[in-house]
Amino acid sequence: MSEKSLKGKVALVTGAAGAIGYGICEVLLENGCSVVATDLPGERLEAFAKDLDSIAPGQSIGVPLDVTDTESTKTAFDAVFDKYGKLDIVIHNAGIAHVSKIVDMDVEKFQLLEKVNVDGTLIVLAEAGRRLIEQDNGGDVVIMSTKNVPSPSAGFGAYSATKAACHQLGRIASLEFAPHNIRVNMVAPDAVFSEGKYKSGLWNLVGEDRMKARGIGEKELHEYYRNRNLLKAAVTGRHVANAVMYFITHQSPTTGATIPVDGGLPDATPR
Repeated sequence: MSEKSLKGKVALVTGAAGAIGYGICEVLLENGCSVVATDLPGERLEAFAKDLDSIAPGQSIGVPLDVTDTESTKTAFDAVFDKYGKLDIVIHNAGIAHVSKIVDMDVEKFQLLEKVNVDGTLIVLAEAGRRLIEQDNGGDVVIMSTKNVPSPSAGFGAYSATKAACHQLGRIASLEFAPHNIRVNMVAPDAVFSEGKYKSGLWNLVGEDRMKARGIGEKELHEYYRNRNLLKAAVTGRHVANAVMYFITHQSPTTGATIPVDGGLPDATPR
């Protein structure tokens, strides 16, 4: 693949300022893509945007975006067109997690995950679809799914259920957007703890519980996830980005599909 295989393309990435988001943005920039990195407003996004600019000066911008807010989402998409005059790729990576058994579940916590993981996906997909259809030049949408869709974990009910709904919205969008030459695909990673200096926001939320449940420390937790897959591989943000690249560089005529990035988990079927 050419180092500049995405030259002239413009991508918007939601939930960018974390481990997977950094890996994706980094690989997009390396391949010549202009990147609009979005996340909740604040110092984290500002610092993230500066780091991206150091990779490829002038090739990216940071834009605040709350995926649960329709106006915030519309404003962020407006910023893309104001800056670049077009949009080719939308990578929906925003999401949150919560650890709780069903019998102990706080309904308000569950509803918060619904708001971000389900409502947020619907809002982003709807805005992306409208913009790309109006532009009438095709396009690509990639949704960050998870291995927890085909293979949920005990204590991870809120995350698994809401991400399954997120995934299903992506499949439905692939049906509805295909007549406009817009492809919608999913990438389903297992645990990504960090990429570069960026740690996973999701694992900041749930890592302590996962360590406590297994009676291990942080280093042992990373080893646990590496050793449970067939290839004994540590999954990185760049691995996830490579799967994204497969879809957005049109290596095959594919839509409505999912690439697992998990080192091979036999219970995460179908593969």
